[in-house]
Amino acid sequence: MAKIKFGNVEENVVTREEFPLEKAREVMKDETIAVIGYGVQGPGQALNLKDNGFNVIVGQRKPSKSWDKAVNDGWVEGERLFTIEEALGRGTVIFYLLSDAAQIAVWPTVKKYLTEGKTLYFSHGFGITYKDRTGIIPPENVDVILVAPKGSGTSLRRLFVEGKGLNSSYAIHQDYSGKAREKAIALGIGVGSGYLFETTFKKEVYSDLTGERGTLMGAIQGLFAAQYNLLRSKGHSPSEAFNETVEEATQSLYPLIAENGMDWMYANCSTTAQRGALDWWKKFRDATAPVFEELYESVAAGIEAQKSIDSNSQTDYREKLEEELKELRESEMWQAGAAVRKLRPENS
Repeated sequence: MAKIKFGNVEENVVTREEFPLEKAREVMKDETIAVIGYGVQGPGQALNLKDNGFNVIVGQRKPSKSWDKAVNDGWVEGERLFTIEEALGRGTVIFYLLSDAAQIAVWPTVKKYLTEGKTLYFSHGFGITYKDRTGIIPPENVDVILVAPKGSGTSLRRLFVEGKGLNSSYAIHQDYSGKAREKAIALGIGVGSGYLFETTFKKEVYSDLTGERGTLMGAIQGLFAAQYNLLRSKGHSPSEAFNETVEEATQSLYPLIAENGMDWMYANCSTTAQRGALDWWKKFRDATAPVFEELYESVAAGIEAQKSIDSNSQTDYREKLEEELKELRESEMWQAGAAVRKLRPENS
């Protein structure tokens, strides 16, 4: 375990140098990993594990679009692709990667197969943290661990294919075998993590729900919409408003921040941009801080979790979701975005 300084705080992290893939395979050599669910995280984690030499199978409801996707990805029925119950019976390590709502629905089935000594693996702390709402309470004689890649399953797979890694957190909820931590790190390496940092199930879900509703998705869409609408109301064209709001950010500036940090990006833009950014960033911080405080409290109180459970468990959830996505898709800003993307040099 390496000690790394993040600002003035020192953290313990695990890297692939100190816990190489060969060691990870050795730790898991006698295990059969059953990936339950082939939606958001399932494909990336399952394919990466298979390519890294782990004994992995997939369990998915049949018939379903996810079953068809698994077949298209090369999983052969009866060899490495099974129904959920058959995969649960074969697996010694259960990757529980269904959606949060689906985890609640399928839990009675999963619990039947959690015999002594098995390992239950999550990539989200939701089900365990909000157990009073989800009913997900594992038996005491199994290991319960978490590895949460900090990005989508699509990104995890893409970076893996490029020979890179996506950072992940890991956590231990139950250590029945005395080897839960070693298993979590080995599996984190196996799914393609760049480095692993330790957390808890509760901290993972609190930070994750805050991030999704905040700067990762919710807040960024809100900021984009506010600036785009302002520019349009002042007479700027859709193309100009979109380029100044979204395109320049995502295609030019955000990659520079990712590579070198915000200070470097500030130092390497025009002096006019530098002055304006330095003058205004604290105003935006102070304006949004109360909203983030409200958001975090809603997450911690379980309100956001209950909203998700109530919404995602409805039979017409997909139809309602499509209506909300349609509102985004058909907004002028994202219609402009579709047109701008087609004009990028690689698409011309």
